[in-house]
Amino acid sequence: MSFVNDVGKMLRENIRDYGMFIALFIIIVFFTIATDGLFISPRNILNLVNQSGYIAVLAIGMTLVIVIRHIDLSVGFLAGFLGAIAAIAMVSWNLPVWVVIPFVLFLGILAGQLTSFMVADLGIPAFVATLAGWLGYRGALQLVTRSTGTIIIPNAAFNAIGKGFIPEIPFASIVPGIHNLTFFLGLFGIVIFVTGEFINRARVQRQNGEVPSMEMFTIKLIAISALIGGVSWILAGYRGLSWTAVVVLIVVFSYHFMTTRTVLGRHIYAVGGNPEAAELSGISVKRITHVVFGSMGMLSGLAGILFAARLQSATVTAGTLFELDAIAASFVGGVSAAGGVGTVVGLLIGALVMTSLTNGMNLMGIDISYQYIVRAIVLAGAVIFDVTTRRTGE
Repeated sequence: MSFVNDVGKMLRENIRDYGMFIALFIIIVFFTIATDGLFISPRNILNLVNQSGYIAVLAIGMTLVIVIRHIDLSVGFLAGFLGAIAAIAMVSWNLPVWVVIPFVLFLGILAGQLTSFMVADLGIPAFVATLAGWLGYRGALQLVTRSTGTIIIPNAAFNAIGKGFIPEIPFASIVPGIHNLTFFLGLFGIVIFVTGEFINRARVQRQNGEVPSMEMFTIKLIAISALIGGVSWILAGYRGLSWTAVVVLIVVFSYHFMTTRTVLGRHIYAVGGNPEAAELSGISVKRITHVVFGSMGMLSGLAGILFAARLQSATVTAGTLFELDAIAASFVGGVSAAGGVGTVVGLLIGALVMTSLTNGMNLMGIDISYQYIVRAIVLAGAVIFDVTTRRTGE
């Protein structure tokens, strides 16, 4: 009985953190049953990971923008435009991939700084400034693709970012019949996760903070480790881990570390929680705004690269509605519309929830009209959930 009470207490006190994990689990179970197991087939899991890659990258940047109480509507067509620039740089300018990628990311940072200048220095509302960017980048994308309409990218190294897989271990397979490197990376990920959780638990205890019971802590470790191991095993049994997944994992880990373990991360959440108090305490709100929008621009460039590499081309429609998908993933992943709340891991789950819904409904043959309605209900539910939990906390 005590264990059941502990479970109930943990869910009540951490419903914002665990709610989307539970929702994702329910979605996976439902579509697995509804599609007779097709949803969790290796090929579909791989497609799901790759489809959510560029949205997850955009959602990371969007989460930080929303955390500091702003919004960015320009990121979709900015991603499409920068993806087209990458294609032109390789096809028309004959630049190598190792030059094109940092060049595009740098252009993204410049675009983000242009937005932050209007917001932080000129005082223009972010909605208006980024709406102008939405219009401008859409026009720029149409201009650069006007002559061809679609720019085919023949560069194999670049296209591998969107459709390629990590290599196998160069020596004989240790576990026959699977992609060994993917399998061992999954095991390594479990070790890193478990170690990090124990270190974090010890840190909280040293600071006299409250931690869940050892039973609940163990269940959390087992559940998430099983998820990591299961996905790794499924991918290892197919073609292994894709380069898109590797890029997303690197970005997630980097931003998770930045937001939870650095002074910059604490300042970002301080600005989101109360900009006036943050300014009085010595934090430059303008500087944080420049950093966050610069980061958003850079991640838009990366999302454009991932999308162009996945299609192996740049098209005039690239980036359409990307910003709405990123915003939806952020809110579903737990970011608060009031600012100051949201995690990188949460938005990753939010991106998987939204992509899983679309993927599962496609497998079931559900009409696109109903798909939009279902996604609208999920998004509205996430915002209602956020408002309700904040009121309860207050």
